[in-house]
Amino acid sequence: MSSEKPPDPQPQSHEPPAAEHIAGAHNLLKNLQARIGEHPELEEAITRLEMALSALTVRTGGML
Repeated sequence: MSSEKPPDPQPQSHEPPAAEHIAGAHNLLKNLQARIGEHPELEEAITRLEMALSALTVRTGGML
């Protein structure tokens, strides 16, 4: 019998999940929009981030 433990199925990473990256980018863009005012490109970027976060939520069953 071996006393070695099997390797972890997924290596531990210090990288935040994709949802955290998206939420952080969303917050940055919302703060920028509050500082400089409405801008069509900012609004588009925010909308796309919201759609990406929704897609991740659906894909993971809300387990983000």
